[in-house]
Amino acid sequence: MSTSSRQQLPDGPAVWCTNGPAAVAMWREMLPPGAYHRAAGRLRPGDTVVDIGANIGLMSVYCARTRPGVRVLAAEPAPALHACLERNLAEHAAPGWHAACVAVADRPGLLKFTYYPEAPGNSGLHADPDADDEITLTFLRNSGVDPEDAAELVEGLHEGVDLTVPAVTVSELLRRHAVERVDLLKVDVERAELEVLRGVEEEHWPLVGAVVAEVHDEDGRLAAVRDLLTARGFTVDVRQDPLLADTVLYDVEALRAV
Repeated sequence: MSTSSRQQLPDGPAVWCTNGPAAVAMWREMLPPGAYHRAAGRLRPGDTVVDIGANIGLMSVYCARTRPGVRVLAAEPAPALHACLERNLAEHAAPGWHAACVAVADRPGLLKFTYYPEAPGNSGLHADPDADDEITLTFLRNSGVDPEDAAELVEGLHEGVDLTVPAVTVSELLRRHAVERVDLLKVDVERAELEVLRGVEEEHWPLVGAVVAEVHDEDGRLAAVRDLLTARGFTVDVRQDPLLADTVLYDVEALRAV
């Protein structure tokens, strides 16, 4: 599958990745003024970050750089991305990190996962190449790219490779790694976000202090995520990156009400 190489990130470290331009694009999502930046800024040294849909680990790396000493438990099912995740956590995270090569869903089992070598950040359990093309086209147009150039850039971007991957729930991950609290639960799983949250058993929700998730608002998913989090005692804020206007992508930030 993909080979890995080191990529220098703008205003950031050099990391291992399978696709340099994709890594740079994903790193920009971590920087101000976005939701991931705000979430990382609320952490304290010694806090625990559970990174679901970790990809090559850029959110975990960003949190570790923002608040040295945070503990990281990350999950990524694509083997090529997981290999980079392990190397990046070894170089940038505090000792005691864990990187599981699994998908996270609402029940354990074996699931189909689509890996996009040219757009690894869009890989997922519920890949939709046409919809993913349209989101990327809109993002590029909103970024000022000429429509014809945008169409050329997107051509072939979401040609996928089908994998069969093991899946676990968030609660199973917490039990396996004896996690006593989750100061930040980050979820970026390309249309599986509601399934991930439904896989948190009721006994574990009191351990979670904050959630940041990218949500595809299809089939009422955004409202369902907001209702689930509100019912479990969180104050929920929903925002959309201006570059993603007219797409179904939203950022959900949830803080436990005091």
